[in-house]
Amino acid sequence: MSTFSRKKRNNILFMISILSLIILPSISGAAKWDLVWSDEFSVNGFPDTTQWNYEEGFIRNKEMQYYTKFRLENARVDEGFLVIEGRKEKYPNVRFNPNTKEWTTSRPEARYTSASLTTRGKSEWKYGRIEVRAELPHGKGVWPAIWTLGSHPGWPSCGEIDIMEYVGHDPRRIHAAVHYGKGVSFHESKGGKKSFPEPVNGFHVYAIEWFPEKIDFFFDDEKYFTFITDRAGPGEYNPFRQPHYLLLNLALGGAWGGEINDDALPQKFRIDYVRVYQSEKGSSDSIQPPDGKP
Repeated sequence: MSTFSRKKRNNILFMISILSLIILPSISGAAKWDLVWSDEFSVNGFPDTTQWNYEEGFIRNKEMQYYTKFRLENARVDEGFLVIEGRKEKYPNVRFNPNTKEWTTSRPEARYTSASLTTRGKSEWKYGRIEVRAELPHGKGVWPAIWTLGSHPGWPSCGEIDIMEYVGHDPRRIHAAVHYGKGVSFHESKGGKKSFPEPVNGFHVYAIEWFPEKIDFFFDDEKYFTFITDRAGPGEYNPFRQPHYLLLNLALGGAWGGEINDDALPQKFRIDYVRVYQSEKGSSDSIQPPDGKP
């Protein structure tokens, strides 16, 4: 079956699932996930600016890529997919300052480009199921991620949920993690990983189910890591009991991405859809999976 045919089939199944949420009552009496936000990437061109913002420049982790804004070479919707492309090319650093040694501003140009899309300032959520169907890039130096950050205060106190991270130098493993503040200037990290006999290929669903008491991490239908949110602090001061926004990005190199294989570039991080579900009942034992869950 062609990629386009699979996309049409997925869209039909998705619409059927939405109709079932509207029409069918809950037989068991348990609450269902209700779809509250999605992007099916159905219109070619730039990503929908009512849904997404861009990060721009050199941002974090001493990564080598320059994140560009409104540039189709790095972020575009193409035939039903969001494509985030990492490229080897020179690109001017608009924040260049010859009088500083700060790594984000001391270089007049970048050697690599990519994109990072975020819902910051557009949409944020507290609790629910966030799922992203995506195909990962490959090659040493690639570092795609699906993750969330708390709206405030700064990192790490805001909290970070890494729904999926992947590094090209470790092609048979995906990672899940949370980060949160510990004291004034330190942070705590807890995580899990899932290993595979072969490099991770094809489209898969990367998801979390986030409740006040815990966050479950999924690869397709398999739960492979759980974080108990009480570990991050009491009550409402806990960053995982506050709203978060979503980020999708493809980093190159940096602290974890490591050495970049230029011959492997360009590489594409392809996203089929992003869907966010919530329920009026927040307890994990009172939720049924969404009817359209893959």
